[in-house]
Parts: sequence; C-alpha cells; structure tokens
Amino acid sequence: MKETLTEKKSRAKRIVSLLSKAYPAAKCSLHHKNPLQLLIATILSAQCTDARVNLVTPALFKRFKTAKDFAGASQSEMEKYVRSTGFYRNKAKNIRASCKLLVQKHNGSVPRTMEEMLELPGVARKTANIVLGNSYGVIEGVPVDTHAIRISHLLGWSKEKQQEKIERDLMALLPRKYWLKISDLFVHHGRAVCIARRPRCGECPISRLCLKVGIKNNLRMPGFSPMGAPFGGEPLGGYSEQLIPPRV
Repeated sequence: MKETLTEKKSRAKRIVSLLSKAYPAAKCSLHHKNPLQLLIATILSAQCTDARVNLVTPALFKRFKTAKDFAGASQSEMEKYVRSTGFYRNKAKNIRASCKLLVQKHNGSVPRTMEEMLELPGVARKTANIVLGNSYGVIEGVPVDTHAIRISHLLGWSKEKQQEKIERDLMALLPRKYWLKISDLFVHHGRAVCIARRPRCGECPISRLCLKVGIKNNLRMPGFSPMGAPFGGEPLGGYSEQLIPPRV
C-alpha cells in the first residue's frame, strides 16, 4: 500500500529523532568564528572534504581577517591559499568578488536575508542556508549537499535530482525546526554509516524506516554506488555541491 503524506511525515519525524540520538553532537563541521569565515569556508567546501577545508582555512583566516582584506587580495595570492581545495581559480574569484560586494553594499558584513545572500557571486541556496542558519539562526530552507541528495533518495523523501526541487520536497515534509538540523544529520550519517559505495544497512539506526530506494537486496557491496551517476560514488565533502561550482 502506498504511503500517505501523513504517514510519510510521521516516518520522517521518527527518522530525525533516531538520527538525533545517534549523532547528538551533529553540527556544522566547517571551522569558523564568524559569518564571514563560514561564508568563505562553505564556498571552499564545494567538491572538497570539510577536513581539507579545515586544514586550509587557518592560514587563510590569519592572512585575511575582514571582507575588505579578501576583496583587496590579488587573484594569484588567493589562489595560492585555496589551491588544495580544488577548482581553486573559480573559488578564489568568487571569494574576492563576494567580499567586494560585501564591502560595497553591506559595510563588510555578511547579510541576514536570503535575497541579499543570493546576490553574492558564487553563492546559491545551499551556501546561503548554511550561513544564515548557523550564523544568525535564520532558517529559510534546507541545505542540500551530496549527502542530502543521496540519503533523501534512499529514504524515499524525494525523487528529484535538482537541488532546489529536493529542498522543496524536504521543506514540505519536515517542520521548519528540522530544516538545518537534518542537513547536519545527513552529513554525519553519510560519513559514518550510509556510505555511498558501501552502505552499512545492518548497522543503520533507521534501517527499518528506510525504503532503501535503489539498493538491491540490502547488501553491503564493495564498490556499490546506490544512486549511480551523477550522484553516486563517495561524496567529496560534507557540503559539496555541483561538479563545477560557480554557485554553491
């Protein structure tokens, strides 16, 4: 029998509850001390592990402390600092351009609204949701990264492949108070248990509530990618997004 929307919402709340118990310390894993640092770190996290970003940002944040500092940096110097995160030319360009706009329009501060965030070069809804939610407690939507894409498909929460459509499905399914939390829970669960190439379904705290869409016979298989291209394979980062990240 097909699951009703009410049943689906009830299952979703139980899943959030179980994941919260499994990962009580789940939070944004990008190291930062202020909204500007989180904005920069999230831009760098596209197609890069959070661990790698956290290795890069100490030196970066020691050299550049304000939006004006980042805006005044040369392209070549910025590239030098962010090279190891991948797509470094594009990331360096977006960081500099975003910070120039912060200086010009926002007195060097990171804005507090979705509309203003989306005006920043290289920033799309995922980054905006992460920065607004973690820095200001402004919850406008669900940050959708590779973990959210893959796990929401497995759970049967969304059949969509575009991030904004998946976000709309999750927003319709979950109460607003869970919108930011579910993203962090997906990241931790995707790293620890629901691993793309080798999902440990036998160890999963939500296995009985998961539809396991795309997984055949619920087997842990080396090299198995449950979603296939373009979202299969090991996620490259907790907050990674498109293959080529002009806006993240």
